[in-house]
Amino acid sequence: MRLFDRSNDLHILNEAFTESASGNGQLVIIVGGPGAGKTQLLHEFLDTPDRLGARILQGTACPTEQNRPMSLLRKLLGSDGVETAPSVTVPPTEVRRGAFTPSEELRARTAPGEPEPGAAETLLRLADGERPLVIAVDDAHLMDRASLRAVVHLLHRSRFRRILVVCTTSGQPDAARSAAYTELIRRPHRRARLGPLSERAVGELIAAQTGSPRPAGVVRAFHRATAGNPLLVHALLDDSARFGREMDRPVTGSSYRQAVLSLVHRGEPRHVRVIRTLAALSAPVSVTALSAAASVAAPPAPASGTAPFAPASLAVVAELADTPPAGAEEAVEALNSVGLLDGHVLRHPTAATAVLDDMAPADRAELHGRIAGLLYRCGAPAREVARHLRAADRVPSPWGASVLRAAADQALAADDVESCGGYLRLVLRDCSDERERNALSAALARAEWRTNPAAAGTHLEPLRRAALEGALSTRDTAGVLRHMLWQGDTELAAEAVATLVSGHSPEDAQILAEVEFVRQWFYGVALPTRGTWATGLDPRRHVPTCRNGGLTAQVAMLVGGVATDDCAAAVAQALQGHQLDHLNLELVAMALLAIAHADRPALAADACGTLLECAAERRATTWQALLGSVRAEIALLRGDMTTAAQGARRALDSLHEQSWGVLAGLPLSTAIFAHTAMGAYGDAEELLARDVPEPMFRTVFGIQYLRARGHHYLATDRPFAALNDFETCSRLMRQGNSSLQKGIPWRSDLALANLRIGRPGTARKWAEEQLRLPGGHSSRARAMGLRMLAATSKPHRRATLLRETIDLLKTCGDQHTLAQAYADLSAAHYELGEYARARLVARQAAREAKACSVESPVDAHLLEDPATQSEASGAKGGPALLSDAECRVAGLAALGYTNREISGRLHVTISTVEQHLTRVYRKLNVASRSELPSKMLEHRIPKLSDRWATTHSPAG
Repeated sequence: MRLFDRSNDLHILNEAFTESASGNGQLVIIVGGPGAGKTQLLHEFLDTPDRLGARILQGTACPTEQNRPMSLLRKLLGSDGVETAPSVTVPPTEVRRGAFTPSEELRARTAPGEPEPGAAETLLRLADGERPLVIAVDDAHLMDRASLRAVVHLLHRSRFRRILVVCTTSGQPDAARSAAYTELIRRPHRRARLGPLSERAVGELIAAQTGSPRPAGVVRAFHRATAGNPLLVHALLDDSARFGREMDRPVTGSSYRQAVLSLVHRGEPRHVRVIRTLAALSAPVSVTALSAAASVAAPPAPASGTAPFAPASLAVVAELADTPPAGAEEAVEALNSVGLLDGHVLRHPTAATAVLDDMAPADRAELHGRIAGLLYRCGAPAREVARHLRAADRVPSPWGASVLRAAADQALAADDVESCGGYLRLVLRDCSDERERNALSAALARAEWRTNPAAAGTHLEPLRRAALEGALSTRDTAGVLRHMLWQGDTELAAEAVATLVSGHSPEDAQILAEVEFVRQWFYGVALPTRGTWATGLDPRRHVPTCRNGGLTAQVAMLVGGVATDDCAAAVAQALQGHQLDHLNLELVAMALLAIAHADRPALAADACGTLLECAAERRATTWQALLGSVRAEIALLRGDMTTAAQGARRALDSLHEQSWGVLAGLPLSTAIFAHTAMGAYGDAEELLARDVPEPMFRTVFGIQYLRARGHHYLATDRPFAALNDFETCSRLMRQGNSSLQKGIPWRSDLALANLRIGRPGTARKWAEEQLRLPGGHSSRARAMGLRMLAATSKPHRRATLLRETIDLLKTCGDQHTLAQAYADLSAAHYELGEYARARLVARQAAREAKACSVESPVDAHLLEDPATQSEASGAKGGPALLSDAECRVAGLAALGYTNREISGRLHVTISTVEQHLTRVYRKLNVASRSELPSKMLEHRIPKLSDRWATTHSPAG
């Protein structure tokens, strides 16, 4: 095996062997900490071809054999291939006859009553043979005393013999104090001290194992994680090997954990206790807190030099590890030298985990409990104390519960939901007071709501009765009501608010009024009855003006009045200074949607993006899911179908179905709308196949879901199914918050469905009703009503209405509906015979459709260059194109209109129509009216397609 950073040490060994082979006995001591590669260096030296002519005896001393005399010597002789005979007492005369093998001779000479130097005589006899003798002892500081005396006696007699003795020993303090080490270093010797690998050597080792050099950052990360300890470096490489050439960082696994534990258990018992204590502390803040408190009574540290530990913190660790301070300091230095510690912290979190997992559960819990008590007495931060209480799984009386509650609040403020929940569950487990248990359950639900509303619901459902009876705080009651709304229990939530508000202070009443405001305007349910207003719950009077930076009041003005630029800007400004928290997520979502529906989708998208970044930084899954759905809906309002579909699907998949509650209708409807618009009907069908909660249809989210499904039915030629869904929307909207109707154009949906089934009169009635709504509704809703009215009007009137529609759609930024309106206008111009204008508008429709990632709503022939058409016609040798007037008459005649109907549509006399047709018949060589469509196609005369005739034909 190739060695790295060990060339000097190997040179010392080779030089010593050369000296010994020439008759000058040598002793080499290799010193290095655990994992430094002493054994590897020794084997590399012994396996060198130059050693083939030598007689090699090698053995490893073991701490369990220190009380067994001559145990090491027997290993050395056994390594030479000599069978070890049973120990017997042999008369000296038999020994002198040479009747035994060297191993048996050793046993005879070291039988009870014989002196140990006889063993050395055996080794000397082997050294006097024809081959040089190399004796290699690994972990020599652990030799039994009898073997040590034999080796020392041998060294006394080896000065002019061909003997090389190589001993490896640990550089740790316990090894330095051993009798073997003390005896050996008193003899003349050479020393090879093995330090950690340099960063360069680690890089070479990694390159050798992976087959190519790694970037400096990767090498630096390996060196930092191991401090150059070869055992740890090799273990990390074993764990990271699965990445091969793609390895870009050290990856810890089972090999690294085993290497850590190997280094830990090679040390003294007090070293094990110290590193377990440090692993339990696990972070600098624990020791720092203990040190800060203990240093009050400690002497000041020296001005020069920086010790790994301050004296006070060392004393605390010593106390926790049941070790004298000097022993703790020695242990820390030893653990730093082997690469496990960096100062007083374990170098890698996996190392701390491995050390703690190696402990018995009861011992580990007891250690954490002692640390928690000591930290509490030292005045450490609540979160630091709570971390150890949680690990100890105990709540000490009387201070444990208050510390855990304070730590839970701090953890939630730091967005550590998992720790917050763990602290609260621990307190809740041992709490017996019902009121306190309710408060703990509500706090636990607030924390879990951020990542999993379904899990939060398990804590909130049992609190319903307490909330309705007024047994909870207003904050906790609002949390329960919010959960009820999320699950669609809107009626009970309204009754609860109406009942509770009268008995609360004005500040608490404002909190409940905010819940009612969200119920009415976000969920879109019916307004309270007159009896409810009598209780004092009128959101128009109780909308908070100071909570949330005035956001609620600003949103109320935007959704309840006339949407103006100033009003939308005020809401956006309030959002910028708004902090997301457990009570106002729905309010924030409602504010963003209100801005978007107020013809400011770009402003809403920017604000939503900023809030989403904040939610992602705070790892709040629920916030990300809902805000992601809002951003997708804003993209839909802007006509960006690809972004809408992808964003809605991503948001939908970020929460479990149970966690979405009735709000599942928001991303579902957005995704269905977008997929349908793009022609991805299979994707829309897959979403429609999902189960949705029945209470969803009592909220605005269910209405939007039905609208999306209805438009999908229209796109897939199921107009009567669409009409049924739109009529259901009509009934639900009339039962809900009527003020929301101006933002949801369900009347236009009914008009479109009636047009598709051939009821233009009914369609016109619904379009006119949409346009009669009081002011304040969005430009988009009015534009959709105008478009439906245009579809039921005559060509000249239709073009005027569509131009107004296009202006409104440009204002609100809806590119998809704008493309459809352009297509309708192109059709109107075509029907009026204004072909050049029709082509121009058709191209604009195609451009808008392309920007939306949807299919062009106009026929391809309208997008062709008229010159190309002329060339094609001329190439066929046909007659010249018809005049514009003749094209107008021929196009309508080809679509089946009578002469009288053509006269009425084009506002010319019947005689003029007949004259135009006569010229058309002659130019196109038409014998009868029935041949006209085929002749126009043959000569590429522009006309309305059959699809346009059914889709865009006006009512009479």
